[in-house]
Amino acid sequence: MSSQHFLTLFYFLLLSCNTITSSTSSSQNDETFDFVRPIDRKLLLGLNNMEKLSHLKFYWHDIMSGKNPTSFTVVPSPLKLNSTFSFGLVTMMDDPLTSGPELSSKLVGKCQGFYASTSQDNFAFLMAMNLAFIEGEYNGSSITILGRNPVQDKVREMPVVGGSGVFRFARGYAQLTTYSYDPKNAIAVVEYNVYVSHY
Repeated sequence: MSSQHFLTLFYFLLLSCNTITSSTSSSQNDETFDFVRPIDRKLLLGLNNMEKLSHLKFYWHDIMSGKNPTSFTVVPSPLKLNSTFSFGLVTMMDDPLTSGPELSSKLVGKCQGFYASTSQDNFAFLMAMNLAFIEGEYNGSSITILGRNPVQDKVREMPVVGGSGVFRFARGYAQLTTYSYDPKNAIAVVEYNVYVSHY
């Protein structure tokens, strides 16, 4: 093969590689654009409406005893010396939410999630929970709360970090006040006042 033919073949191969690289880069740019792109708020269902502020009040029942407990410990405290505050304990819950403080009052939803003892000095829990509602227009919608709950304080505040259904793009806060606590039967009733902005 002459040097001229060799150079022609070499340039042809070089040009082919450059074309393949360009198309691959273009394809990757298209994929990136499909993965994240800006959109008009009015195209999203409900976001062309005015933002609303709602106040929800209900009672949370945490029952750790009896034939049908609504919460139970999945990880006991590993520190046997620190039995006072149960540091490290994790509890899963599927607790009823009712319109009144009595368990027999109207069921409006369930609180599903977990709480974990995160303090060695006092009773403070990390709580991650979905408030899943079943009542009226809120049926199938939920509010997500994630925060610190120092249970011995009279009023505790935790942030609303999101929601679904009626509560899409939710943000706000929840105030918790203990209504009653029965240490013998391990039953707690807590009043929730949730203030949430949503569309």
